[in-house]
Amino acid sequence: MESKRKAINIPVVSAPARTDESPGGSCSEAEAFALMVLGDSMEPEFMDREIIIVEPEGLARDGSYVVAFQNEEYTFRQLIKHDAAWSLHALNPAYPDQPIESLDGIRGVVIMKKKSGRPSKSEKKYYV
Repeated sequence: MESKRKAINIPVVSAPARTDESPGGSCSEAEAFALMVLGDSMEPEFMDREIIIVEPEGLARDGSYVVAFQNEEYTFRQLIKHDAAWSLHALNPAYPDQPIESLDGIRGVVIMKKKSGRPSKSEKKYYV
């Protein structure tokens, strides 16, 4: 019996506003950041618990792996262009494509991945 896995929704909470102006205390919106892949929606390329590095100012184009804000939540998908329309594509066929109206919700482009834990040769880079 084949079962489909349920999507995992993880709440994202904004950090409190900083009141001091000390340097190095917070990340700029332009700085790359790391996220952990949760779930199987992007398998086989991105496995559960792998770490992805996201470039907020990376160029999102057809085929890029992106982090997007859609329907009041963040999602990690491949950006696909069909004629003049865009969609967010899960690599695992158990998950449907999500059409998007514009690229305004794209928050960054994946530039690298690695397995969590100790440094290893398991890194893979995606150039933007």
